[in-house]
Amino acid sequence: MSSPPAAETRTQRPSSFLRRFMANEASGGLVLMAAAALALVVANSPAAPAYFEALHVYVGGLSIQHWINDALMAVFFLLVGLEIKREVVGGQLSTSQARILPGLAALGGMAAPALIYLAFNAASPESVGGWAIPAATDIAFALGVLSLLGKRVPVSLKVFLTALAIIDDLGAVLIIAFFYTADLNVEALLGAGFVTAILVAMNRIGITSLRFYLVLGAALWLFVLLSGIHATLAGVILALTIPLVVEMPGLQTEEPPLLKLEHAIQPWVAFAIVPIFGFANAGVSFAGFSPAALLDPVPLGIAAGLFIGKQIGVFGLVTLAVKARWASLPERATWTQVYGVSLLCGIGFTMSLFIGLLAFPTNQLLQDEVKLGVLLGSVISGIVGAAVLRFSRSRMPIAADPA
Repeated sequence: MSSPPAAETRTQRPSSFLRRFMANEASGGLVLMAAAALALVVANSPAAPAYFEALHVYVGGLSIQHWINDALMAVFFLLVGLEIKREVVGGQLSTSQARILPGLAALGGMAAPALIYLAFNAASPESVGGWAIPAATDIAFALGVLSLLGKRVPVSLKVFLTALAIIDDLGAVLIIAFFYTADLNVEALLGAGFVTAILVAMNRIGITSLRFYLVLGAALWLFVLLSGIHATLAGVILALTIPLVVEMPGLQTEEPPLLKLEHAIQPWVAFAIVPIFGFANAGVSFAGFSPAALLDPVPLGIAAGLFIGKQIGVFGLVTLAVKARWASLPERATWTQVYGVSLLCGIGFTMSLFIGLLAFPTNQLLQDEVKLGVLLGSVISGIVGAAVLRFSRSRMPIAADPA
């Protein structure tokens, strides 16, 4: 018998470990965990002075930390914007009925943690501005933990968590835009508006070349950086102008520009940008900190907001929506599993740290307390949520009636 063609043989070979690892949606969360753990080790080692000094080295007018938080994270927000647009236009959030359950869950999951934080910090004008820190969910971490549980969790719960986290991200973007914006530079703001108008016009007239969008996106980022609005929002604005549907009657169309860009940057965001952000911002020195520091209003408010507030807000409004018959539970999911997912929503790592930097830009002590609270709340939420889901069982599918 003749041997198979070389091309066929290649397709039958098992994929490499690296390729399988990068294709696993849990892997990005694992890399981020490793980067955060490494940052904590380095920040409490003899290399700590070099670590902190390197972050404050200036290159091209910005410090290394600012390049990471303002430039690299703009690409992260670009991916967030692309995902939001894709899901709203033709995905899991494309109908009003599909938005009800994750929308209410996201709303509760933002409001309850913020209220709990305020309850701990209302008497402190210096720290009250951090109210939005526990309101965010880290989609990479939460989905990573959920994916590690494999078939114990129905696919519908992953869809629900993804939709909830995307709406949560949209809420975080709006919070940053409206509540964490510095004094505005009108000229730069007008420049950003002009570039945005060009991007919208390009979309309307059918220009599909990503090259043009990305070049103008870089100009938009610079104007937004100078305007006083946080520069990362340029990524979301750019994402919303990139075409998702390309109409060419009678012709076979190629992959839409939005999907092409999303697929191109997703691995870079998951395995480079977010871990670099985590490594640069999760490092906190425990020198001088005592266990009693965890009971200070900021870390306690954040940890309680993430662990207690998220489960109350998410699970509470899901219960309300289902009992009021506005929506139904995800297919095959049990109440215990929905509760487990509500706990996982308390993993707020990336976005919570990011908002913490915006809330306390010049107060290093409060920044360190933010990191303690985020780490504590996220770790407890992840461990307890995973344990609840690990020992839960899905509902059996309803058998079809015989023909």
